[in-house]
Amino acid sequence: MSNHKLFLLRHGEGAWNKENRFCSWVDQKLSDNGVLEAQECGRLLKEHGYEFDRVFTSILSRSVQTAWLVLEAMGQEWVPVTKSWRLNERHYGALIGLNRAEMAQKHGEEKVKLWRRSYDITPPPIDESHPYFTEIYNDRRYNTCDVPKEQLPRTESLKEVLDRLLPYWNEVIVPEIKNGKTVLISAHGNSCRALLKHLEGISETEIVGVTLPTGVPVLLEMDGGLRPVKPRQLLGDPAKIQAAIKKVEDQGKVNASNK
Repeated sequence: MSNHKLFLLRHGEGAWNKENRFCSWVDQKLSDNGVLEAQECGRLLKEHGYEFDRVFTSILSRSVQTAWLVLEAMGQEWVPVTKSWRLNERHYGALIGLNRAEMAQKHGEEKVKLWRRSYDITPPPIDESHPYFTEIYNDRRYNTCDVPKEQLPRTESLKEVLDRLLPYWNEVIVPEIKNGKTVLISAHGNSCRALLKHLEGISETEIVGVTLPTGVPVLLEMDGGLRPVKPRQLLGDPAKIQAAIKKVEDQGKVNASNK
């Protein structure tokens, strides 16, 4: 029997999603389409009669902005929103800013898929010569973290995302859920995938095939021990969801025009 409902949401389309670039920890606002995705998500949740008690986001603007737009569309702007770097997108290291399709052409689609979707493969680390190094590590939002700035990651595998996410999940979010709160986590493709792997017991090989489209809420119904009692549900029109999943998966493929 389902005792708890948890909603995971990958933020709406960002500017670099649209440009097919590795965005990661570079702070980007939502694209015009991303704004619409977040608003439509909120309307969908409202139509289903869902109500949130707590919302958790990363400290990246596209995640926070998505949460705001969802709550506004639901008429629930008052719901408390808590932000943590531990829900940030995966740190893609030296790949940040690069175009996925161009990388697939240069390194092969399988290599790019491993970089994007694998569990324990880590991209090359970012260093001070990288064009976005200063923008990321001089951003004062990272002065608010619960670890010193010099201990923040310079690259991450999905496993490392889960490692830094789990303490926050266990210590901050889980008590809220167990106290009967309905929680929305507005985060990123990889922080949501990492949490799904943990909650659903997805294997290291199977997680490669898990793709979350932007702006589509994922409902997990769980028992008192926070174990899923049924498969995750992606809410919305099934045809649109499948098209959105294919769009994400195609980002790591060589464009026909570039072959």
